[in-house]
Amino acid sequence: MDDQPPKPVKYLTRVLEELGLVSIYRSPLDTKLLCIQRFVRLFAYGGSTLILVAYLSALGHSESRIGLFMTLTLVGDTIISFFLTIIADGLGRKAILALGALLMAASGIVFALSGNYWVLLAAAIFGVISPSGNEIGPFRAVEESTLAHLTPAAARSDIFAWYSLIGTAGAAFGMMTCGWVVHTLQSSLGWSNVRAYRMTFFAYAAIGLIKFALACTLSRKCEAEKEPTPARDTETTPLLGGNGPKAKKSKPSKSLLPSISKESRTIVANLCILFALDAFASGLAPLSWVTYFFKSKFNLQEGKLGSLFFTTSIISSISMLVASSIARRFGNVKTMVFTHLPSAIALALIPIPSSLPFAMLFLILRSCTQSMDVAPRSAFLAAVVLPNERTAVMGTINVVKTFSQSLGPLITGVLASNKLFWVAFVMAGSLKATYDVGMLAVFAGHKTQEERAADAQVAEQQERLRESEDPDEG
Repeated sequence: MDDQPPKPVKYLTRVLEELGLVSIYRSPLDTKLLCIQRFVRLFAYGGSTLILVAYLSALGHSESRIGLFMTLTLVGDTIISFFLTIIADGLGRKAILALGALLMAASGIVFALSGNYWVLLAAAIFGVISPSGNEIGPFRAVEESTLAHLTPAAARSDIFAWYSLIGTAGAAFGMMTCGWVVHTLQSSLGWSNVRAYRMTFFAYAAIGLIKFALACTLSRKCEAEKEPTPARDTETTPLLGGNGPKAKKSKPSKSLLPSISKESRTIVANLCILFALDAFASGLAPLSWVTYFFKSKFNLQEGKLGSLFFTTSIISSISMLVASSIARRFGNVKTMVFTHLPSAIALALIPIPSSLPFAMLFLILRSCTQSMDVAPRSAFLAAVVLPNERTAVMGTINVVKTFSQSLGPLITGVLASNKLFWVAFVMAGSLKATYDVGMLAVFAGHKTQEERAADAQVAEQQERLRESEDPDEG
């Protein structure tokens, strides 16, 4: 009897495993809920990012003031995110995600009702408004730490790939939906630009409430495990108990602040330097400025603009699945570098053509590998630090990235005001390429926590084997 499945079934299973769908199917409900939350959140980010610069411009603000607005928003987000992610494991991951969703809803309502520059800035800083279309606030660090906690090491690359893919797809659908809704409101109903843009922010607030409801459905399994307090033997500890001085029982103190090992600090310091360089480059060409560049240079209306960036985002989403498969064969670091480098070169070439088709070509070429480093980077970061450090470390790195990114939009705003928009793209591409080379040089041969633990176990077994073969002579 042949119990082997038919070849078509066997090949189909292999394809599903390569795509990571088997890992997603086997993942717990909390993992699926976190992915849905990311889709909903990035859907809102994508819509708001498409119109953010145009909305501020329609309110009468100059390009340099818009750049300052985006910079101060990112600085404020840095401070709030750092505080929330540091205490997330102590206060509760579910509570932090729910709080962030309420801040997101509040900022959307303020943007929909007010036109004052400083009121909008306060709402963007203390609420959650994404100037770049990417993750801001405490969400990503908390969610990625939770996913790593819920997922076996072997499946993390697949889960992070789908987590990233779902978010990028959400941003894509958000941009296209927002673009055509705004275009319909303007062309069919005769609404002004400002009125149509404000309707988008009302929808943004409603999505924040949907995300709040999703956060409340997470189970207690998402919370961080308490770090065990090991019992310490001392010279005064009785051998058999009952006699001798009593050892004092120290009550484990509950602290909201995490502890990070010395080994992890070195790794985190190197990662912070490299990620800061990459984030600063991203800040020079955030999605808000890229959409505004195509709108102002080629006079694209919102519907076509949304469709263009929907296409590039979908391409980015699909490429993430390929990244997961490559990472299993060549490792996370090499996958990060050799997929990210071509997108950096394409980014530097976007402003060079004077015709729309060629500019779109470089934009699409960039999107082919732009996001392929995201999932391997998350998996690598989760693997090189201890489990109880992940939320704090990921939060710290995200804060460093956000802070480094914050100065970029202001520089781009000043360059755009002086008709030097193209310089921002060239600088961004060059700095990203430098980051790729640095990442390969520093971390190409670095081992994960699991690999180091396995090496230590093998070394211990070999030592025991040598001792058994060469026993001490009495």
